[in-house]
Amino acid sequence: MALFVLGAVAFLAAGGATAYLDLKQQIGVSDVSGLVDGPNQDPDDPFTGRSLNILVLGTDLRGGENTDIAGEGEGGMRSDTTMLVHLSGDRKRIEVVSIPRDSLVEIPSCKLPDGTESAATYGMFNGAFTIGGGAEEDLTHAAACTISTVQTLTNVLVTNHMVVKMDGVVDVVDALGGVRMCLPEPLVQDPAYGRFELPAGEQKLDGREAIGYLRARHGTGLGLEQGSDLKRIERQQAFVDALVRQVLDQNVVTDSPRLYRTIRAVLRAISADPGLADPTALAGLAYSIRNIDPAQIVFTELPVVAAPSDPNRVVWTEDAAKVWERIAADEPPPGRETPSPGAGGEGSKPSGGASGEATDPGAGEGGGTTPSDGPSSSPSPSLLPGVCAD
Repeated sequence: MALFVLGAVAFLAAGGATAYLDLKQQIGVSDVSGLVDGPNQDPDDPFTGRSLNILVLGTDLRGGENTDIAGEGEGGMRSDTTMLVHLSGDRKRIEVVSIPRDSLVEIPSCKLPDGTESAATYGMFNGAFTIGGGAEEDLTHAAACTISTVQTLTNVLVTNHMVVKMDGVVDVVDALGGVRMCLPEPLVQDPAYGRFELPAGEQKLDGREAIGYLRARHGTGLGLEQGSDLKRIERQQAFVDALVRQVLDQNVVTDSPRLYRTIRAVLRAISADPGLADPTALAGLAYSIRNIDPAQIVFTELPVVAAPSDPNRVVWTEDAAKVWERIAADEPPPGRETPSPGAGGEGSKPSGGASGEATDPGAGEGGGTTPSDGPSSSPSPSLLPGVCAD
């Protein structure tokens, strides 16, 4: 599975709201939106005044349309993508930290679906999702174990969470009418992992093309040669950046009828905590960030190095603790303390993390790791996919 998208904060609700909507559908509805003139009531943000840390988990759980999208897989479910999305209490900043799935970490004991508890262990970060889900592949327990792991490692309170399946991403992108991106070079996936390619230049990715782009890790172009999970994170963040800008440009969050229609379109593929499972509450949260400056949407690279025990894995450096301390305190990234009026989108470039060093591990399937010399070793922005210039 590839990602979830930060754009979820702008217009998604959760699978838990499905029952709520089903009940509403039993009532005769007279929807006059778009038919009447005069003032409309804006949605209220139920989280007003509070910073939020939303853990977004993308899962490769197979079954139904997910199997059609990605094949049968190797069995079991994993969280291939994990992003902590921090919304500042004043709703003027959004910071996204991607946690590499191949990070070697301490995973605490977790409650399992059968009533037992797992033993604490040391292993890959995305193992927490698999462990928590148990043999039943229960998304709630899988999310809970991952949240426990994140909170134990970071001391950051996870206020909310959502789990997105592959077909959920398809629905989101298609509900938006596609996502416009510009690719500096062609992307060709290794046929051994499924035939998929995109040409260089401006693209408008539909749902299935977006999934192909987000899942790709082996092949040629855009870093696929390295087979690296960190390179894939860069591409995913570029997609998120393009999607969020499109949502803001299209004024999705200020068009209430369209907002609710979009929410309904993607409910079936999302699972979330009760706080985000109410479409009305999530619409209010979305509305509260409608005026955010895109330059204040920042993607932070988690500082990691190659693991001494395994060159195909990474471990967090001491600088990672500084990132988490800052987020827990609701403080802006370095250099963002006083936003300059009329600032451009420079700070929201996917490669522009707040601090830290990056490596490029090959995850599991024979890929190697190239230790970084620091932020300057990141690819030139010209070699990264991203928002098309108008």
